[in-house]
Parts: sequence; C-alpha cells; structure tokens
Amino acid sequence: MSVAVATECPVCAGMVGVPGDAMMGELLDCDECGSELEVTQLTPAIEVREAPMSAEDWGE
Repeated sequence: MSVAVATECPVCAGMVGVPGDAMMGELLDCDECGSELEVTQLTPAIEVREAPMSAEDWGE
C-alpha cells in the first residue's frame, strides 16, 4: 500500500496515511492509537471518522 495523503485521526489527532486508491467506506487503522477509521469523504479533502462497532454474527 503506497500512501498518497495523510489525514488527522479524529480520536487522537495523529496522522493517518491514506492510500491513493482509497474508496468510500474503506477501513483504515490509526498507527498511533489503534482506532479503526472509516473513509467518509474523498473530495475535496479526505475525511475519516471512527468506524462503528459491528457485532460478530458468528456465521449466523
């Protein structure tokens, strides 16, 4: 994964690398705090938010 841009983590304000081919809804991890982040906007600037917790369905 080559990092094209970086954006600020909404949890810890650290910098999060975003690949150049990122897509809406893609999940990224913050290297500084470990939060899982979701890409919510691509243009004019990339924005991320903390990804919602999803319950495991255990194959149901």
